[in-house]
Amino acid sequence: MSHAKTLGKLANGALKLQKCVLPATNHCRQASTSTNLKDVMEKIIPEKQKEVIEFRKKYGGAKVGEVTVDMMYGGMRGIRGLVTETSVLDPDEGIRFRGYSIPECQEKLPRAPGGEEPLPEGLFWLLLTGKIPTQEQVAAVTKEWNDRAGIPNHVITMLNNFPSKLHPMSQFSAAIAAMNSESKFAKAYAEGVHKSKYWELCYEDSMDLIAKLPTVAAIIYRNLYREGNPPDSIDKKKDWSWNYTSMLGFDDPKFVELMRLYLTIHTDHEGGNVSAHATHLVGSALSDPYLSFAAGMNGLAGPLHGLANQEVLVWTTKLQESLGGEVTDDQLRDFIWNTLKSGQVVPGYGHAVLRKTDPRYMCQREFALKHLPNDPLFKLVAQLYKVVPDILIEQGKAKNPWPNVDAHSGVLLQYYGLTEMNYYTVMFGVSRALGVLASLVWDRALGLPIERPKSFDTPGLKKLVGAS
Repeated sequence: MSHAKTLGKLANGALKLQKCVLPATNHCRQASTSTNLKDVMEKIIPEKQKEVIEFRKKYGGAKVGEVTVDMMYGGMRGIRGLVTETSVLDPDEGIRFRGYSIPECQEKLPRAPGGEEPLPEGLFWLLLTGKIPTQEQVAAVTKEWNDRAGIPNHVITMLNNFPSKLHPMSQFSAAIAAMNSESKFAKAYAEGVHKSKYWELCYEDSMDLIAKLPTVAAIIYRNLYREGNPPDSIDKKKDWSWNYTSMLGFDDPKFVELMRLYLTIHTDHEGGNVSAHATHLVGSALSDPYLSFAAGMNGLAGPLHGLANQEVLVWTTKLQESLGGEVTDDQLRDFIWNTLKSGQVVPGYGHAVLRKTDPRYMCQREFALKHLPNDPLFKLVAQLYKVVPDILIEQGKAKNPWPNVDAHSGVLLQYYGLTEMNYYTVMFGVSRALGVLASLVWDRALGLPIERPKSFDTPGLKKLVGAS
């Protein structure tokens, strides 16, 4: 069977999976009918604390893996050394949020009235509680975020005075750090609050911060790309994604739906990626959630992490300009081979952990097939999906020849008119807040200590392994 036919079957299988409804189980029932997320957490946390204490008491000495010299020099790749409750990344299956795949989340999480994509508010509830929320519970989160969305005047002044040459991610990170003037955690810690209350204060800061991020991100966008015209105020009748889209200056209902999908699928990717790990690491020192998340955003700004979605679109656009119009598969293959022979890589292909097509790529592909099947840039991306994996397999260097999430997101944003590629990582950051801050709440709830792994110099490591 040809690779193209195999890809077609995989895509059809993914579409069927997305549409399926799993049988009802205890795992997906709501833990509570309460619409107050903090109240629900107060009931869940003691149970989880007890589970972890008993588990550590019985199995604390059990070995979970081994560390090799290559792992230590190779960026700790594959070392089992973190606990992250919110999501797990399987190399073959992809991401699962609290046990649910992306297609299952699309099927089960509440949607906006008339909408087809899940609301990020619902995923945040799931990440914190492990349970699928009701429509009423999601509506309560939306209301709470809308009520908490105001940002300090000193942050607005700072944003309005940044030079236009300052990268959007630098502005985003600086604004987040500056908002720690509002931190309930920092204030209470300075007053000597008991550590049993840490999670509640972390929760309050996280809810405040998530609520404020769309406004901060919109001010940055409008200052840089819309002549400084201020964004609209928060509309209490709109959900989180819809408000963000409106404040950016877009009103296409399909783009709002895309943003709901985008802000859902970029939230979390277990704990070892740079933005999640940086947030966890800085938070382990009991830095407040504002400072911890700012650290995560500095990591997300790197070209090997969140900035990759911008690099992919730059490369794809240059490819389109270079080849001009529609091209044959053979022409595209020649271009890809020449790219690889020149020592360059194909951006958006491969992943540090995944060994299959990223499910986040697939759900975006399905959105494009439904809403923009004839868009020239999407058609080129689809053609790359058909051609590139075979070439990378033939080359024999890539451990994973399949596309990741970055290979597709920029194309969708371009189609709906958000063409400013430097801004894309800010949108990624707005989404990533939900995952890393939910994780941070659980870090404090479980009382995880300051992170301090042991390091070696090369002579010490040689001695350790018996090298001459």
